[in-house]
Amino acid sequence: MTVTRAHARACGADREPSVTSVTPVTAPPGLHGVDGADRCILALDLGTTTGWALRGHDGLITSGTVSFRPGRFDGGGMRYLRFTNWLTEIDRLSGPVAAIWFEEVRRHAGTDASHIYGGLMATLTAWAELRGVPYQGVPVGTIKRHAAGKGNADKAAMVAAVRARGFSPADDNEADAIAILLWAIETNGGVA
Repeated sequence: MTVTRAHARACGADREPSVTSVTPVTAPPGLHGVDGADRCILALDLGTTTGWALRGHDGLITSGTVSFRPGRFDGGGMRYLRFTNWLTEIDRLSGPVAAIWFEEVRRHAGTDASHIYGGLMATLTAWAELRGVPYQGVPVGTIKRHAAGKGNADKAAMVAAVRARGFSPADDNEADAIAILLWAIETNGGVA
């Protein structure tokens, strides 16, 4: 996937999404399409700076971050409209997204973070329901335990664990998204 400044503006992002990792990965049988082709799957760490990781049809993993911070003159709903546009562009550019996994956060440090997460999750689930794309939240402890071996691993441990797997995340948001994607691939979405 090529991300250009024009693409970032079309998605309404305040800055160009960072694309930092492209690594071939072989998926277990359950995440393959019926015709044997790899299905395109997306993993998200929802927040003002959303981390994302995408396993394309070719088996390559692409990841990065995108900011949904509202501009000075934006209304309260613009963050969610930009997120919807971004999801639509990812779907269009990658071929159809077959499944989405996201970090399921049950406790937030602050009220604003909680509201933003809830709005992004509502936008994501509505977008997926409209298109018939299956989605699933993955508990934070499950992701951390799979990636770093501890259900309460801190941000630095998560970044280090993802780097040990051969990726180069720019920050903890991207590292979390990569960890979610790897969990989905390696556990067949929690089934294996």
